[in-house]
Amino acid sequence: MLQQNFKIDSYNKRILSELQKNARVSNAELADLIGLSPSACLRRVQDLENKGVIAGYRVVLDEKLLGNGFTAYVAVGLKSHSKSSQEAFEDAVSGASEVRECHNVTGAFEYLLRVETSDIDAFKRFHTDVLGSIPQVNTISTHVVMESAKDERR
Repeated sequence: MLQQNFKIDSYNKRILSELQKNARVSNAELADLIGLSPSACLRRVQDLENKGVIAGYRVVLDEKLLGNGFTAYVAVGLKSHSKSSQEAFEDAVSGASEVRECHNVTGAFEYLLRVETSDIDAFKRFHTDVLGSIPQVNTISTHVVMESAKDERR
């Protein structure tokens, strides 16, 4: 967890920005990009990791090349607003591989899901067989992604 007194100075901001662009950059190249010695840069990266600012590194997959060319955001309203209803819904969608993100949100519905499938037919099966079979679900509103002008996850 980030400590209250941890300072994110201009060097740390630049380190984080460069690592978000390319987490595989070598320490020497990163140091050169931000204007620090390699040893000072490495100490800062390790400190950011130890303080929890850098929570991990991951591989970003090209979902289209893997056969997931269809993305939709699905707003889900529940029949009941109880904690047990929310937990049951979250348990049900946590096992669905198509659900890449599940957020409990405020507003007209309780959950916003990012769903990725191979195509519209696979999404329809997910919509019917998964979401349609969860007893807590009251409403479903789907927003199909036609194009992403900006997506920092990719």
